[in-house]
Amino acid sequence: MTDDEIKSTLRRIQSNIRVTKVVATRSVKGKGGDTYAGFSAAWNTVQDDAGGGIDALLSDTAEAQSGMTLREARVAHLMVAMQADLAAHDAALAGGNISNNYHREAHRGIKANYSRMIREVFAGAPQSDKPE
Repeated sequence: MTDDEIKSTLRRIQSNIRVTKVVATRSVKGKGGDTYAGFSAAWNTVQDDAGGGIDALLSDTAEAQSGMTLREARVAHLMVAMQADLAAHDAALAGGNISNNYHREAHRGIKANYSRMIREVFAGAPQSDKPE
């Protein structure tokens, strides 16, 4: 394949990808050990692991149309990852593994960083839905 054919194929595949689930896990290292938190979120509950057998009721086309675009999936992942980060720090504080001050500063930084990254995804920079 030529470079142009590869780019065209990548664009076609990318425009048709639909994401139905995002997962994020985090750990916080503290004086008393590691504290973990994890979240997974399903979009429109179309997966076989989402329960209810809804995946058997939907056609492949309906299932694909109900998914998120790559950009939407990146935003969803950042949202879920932020909650995992915050929850891991909350659990570490509750377990006495980190100080109140560390927890407060971590929460402030986490919220600021994820907010910035989500805005960058919406702005299309530095990540873009277009292959280079």
